[in-house]
Amino acid sequence: MEAAPLFSFGVIADIQYADAEDGYDFGGCRRRYYRHSLGLLRDAVQEWAAARPPLAFVLQLGDCIDGLNARSGEAEGALEQVLAALGQLPVPVHHAWGNHEFYNFSRARLAHTGLNSRPAAARPPAGDCQAYHCSPAPRLRLVVLDAYDLSILGREPDSPRYQESLRLLREKNPNDNLNSPAGLKEPHFVEFNGGFSQAQLDWFDEVLKFSDEKQEKVVVMGHLPIHPDASDRVCLAWNYKDALSVIHSHQCVVCFLAGHLHDGGYCLDSHGVHHLTLEGVIETPPESSAFGTIYVYEDKMVLKGRGRISDRVMHF
Repeated sequence: MEAAPLFSFGVIADIQYADAEDGYDFGGCRRRYYRHSLGLLRDAVQEWAAARPPLAFVLQLGDCIDGLNARSGEAEGALEQVLAALGQLPVPVHHAWGNHEFYNFSRARLAHTGLNSRPAAARPPAGDCQAYHCSPAPRLRLVVLDAYDLSILGREPDSPRYQESLRLLREKNPNDNLNSPAGLKEPHFVEFNGGFSQAQLDWFDEVLKFSDEKQEKVVVMGHLPIHPDASDRVCLAWNYKDALSVIHSHQCVVCFLAGHLHDGGYCLDSHGVHHLTLEGVIETPPESSAFGTIYVYEDKMVLKGRGRISDRVMHF
């Protein structure tokens, strides 16, 4: 008989709720169920809240409300409804910030919403970077990365970080429409992606050094995928190679969890790190679902998926 799991946690991505009729993605071919996504979130919360033994925490991988809300003036109300649904959980929820958060709110405003899950005592890498780490279960460290630390989204155009990010983006993307990857050698250099500042990468390296010394297992989460085999070529973080390089210089990371690519993706990389990109709720029909529960054992993590999300065993 197999040993009981040490603990479990929930995962969900790209809810993109808006009180709007169904629509389509930017390509006009993928249906988006804006209004129904809140019901699918509530279904996930109901299952997680009833879990026995209780979950240790839940990871919300970003884009919890859609950019449509900014146009209709409904951003605050939509976020309130998503946070109210997640507030039914008796466990902590850790939030990544995605591009759709920044379509609705400035970075400064987001820091004062319920999406700021950074513990008060956490020391951020630098400035207004939202990366943090914590130990939500014995011998496990969770690292939440800020994949839009380098970005022109959510920042004031006269800020140094905006200017730095715009320079980098224009260097790589000469298109008039910075959201278009057309003709680019590196098609992930588009406006709806972002990247990690050097300060954040240095901080990340120090956190992983500490976890190596403590012999902890580390789960990393961020909105953007960082491995090409767990994503398409467009949806990667700008400097994904730098983030991978930090991870690969340590022994402790077992898994990187991301959203953003609504089709999802998975790979086991050359250093034994699992990269799991979760399917998005927003493109999930109302009669289905898209969330998972991950059960952690001494030597593996087992994902039990619902609806669009497949079961998966990830050995350490």
